[in-house]
Amino acid sequence: MKSLLNPVYSKEMIERINRLTPSSAALWGKMRVDQMLAHLNAFFNAALGEVKQERVLSGYLFGWIAKKKILSDQPFGKGLPTAKAFLAKGEYDFEAEKEHLIALIEHYTATKGKDVNKYPHTFFGHLTTMEWDKLITKHLEHHLSQFEV
Repeated sequence: MKSLLNPVYSKEMIERINRLTPSSAALWGKMRVDQMLAHLNAFFNAALGEVKQERVLSGYLFGWIAKKKILSDQPFGKGLPTAKAFLAKGEYDFEAEKEHLIALIEHYTATKGKDVNKYPHTFFGHLTTMEWDKLITKHLEHHLSQFEV
């Protein structure tokens, strides 16, 4: 499995992000490219402990079951539900969102993911650094593939 903790892969992901344009269209889903970047930033900010998200009841009940599947080596399926905290429905500044995401990735890679264990995930609960890395990496991969980069 690829990892954003690997600087070579991190650089590859940043190059892919830089290939996005304001007119990049999704192969599936409802998000525009600016919304996708804002969505990834919201998720990354929560993962890095910048924003504390409350656990949801369904996560307490079913998160441990879904966690195994989500953290497998299989890519994310299309149409997975999104936590309300990570929904991006407005209009966003494409360049600002892109620059922010790149800065978050660079920080994450440089610090070897040391900031990801501050708070539990809203649905899955406590994750180890390696589980966070897998989730973050798969999430980025999923959305970059959604926009064909």
